[in-house]
Amino acid sequence: MTEQTEKVLVAREGAILTVTINRPERRNAIDRETSLALADAFDLLDSDNTLSIAILTGAGEHFCAGMDLKAFVAGERVELPGRGLAGLTQAPPRKPLIAAVEGYALAGGFEIALACDLIVSSETAQFGLPEAKRGLIAGSGGLVRLPERMPRQIAMECALTGRMILAAEADRWGMVNRICTPGAALETARTLASEIAQNAPMSLIASKDIVSNAGRWPEDTLWPRQNEILERVIASQDAREGASAFAEKRLPVWKGQ
Repeated sequence: MTEQTEKVLVAREGAILTVTINRPERRNAIDRETSLALADAFDLLDSDNTLSIAILTGAGEHFCAGMDLKAFVAGERVELPGRGLAGLTQAPPRKPLIAAVEGYALAGGFEIALACDLIVSSETAQFGLPEAKRGLIAGSGGLVRLPERMPRQIAMECALTGRMILAAEADRWGMVNRICTPGAALETARTLASEIAQNAPMSLIASKDIVSNAGRWPEDTLWPRQNEILERVIASQDAREGASAFAEKRLPVWKGQ
């Protein structure tokens, strides 16, 4: 099933939701209406028990050129309170999210990609945080997340110079999960999403929670916090189903509970 608004397309295929920023004439720059529509899509992902994972991509030749500067100059506040740019950068969904990047992922567009859990990149994709060149800073998470994806001193250089990061360099630093031929980012992301979607939904949410947050938990709370999440998963119907399916040599039928 495909649902369409003017600026965002949402399509379902099994447990996978594909969300497309649909402003190719603006290199998929984000205005407030687009942020609101994207927030609705991520709410759908988290609220629908039949969905396990989403892919975020851009229509046309580019992923996203960031905040719509024309909208900004006109006085529009593109970020959403408590959620940030694209309804994503401050409050990502609980379920896994893959960025499928072709062309430019610049400024806020790069920050949107960094807010995703995994990145699939075309060989010709280009990333960058050029905000300092425009009298701004990468305040939608780029300065926080980029040092988590590459060495701190390289992230510092990229933030201070505003230079481009080509796909090959992003791959070298381990910033992206897959590199593919131009035009194949979405299909490659679908293959990765299909592999992930075979697994138990509660396990995916719990694993994302721990991987994303454990590094920020105080050391004396790390194991208790992980164990609290672990106990919820162990007590689930899906944990029993996974064990039964393994013993019976069949595919599991997940309930998400």
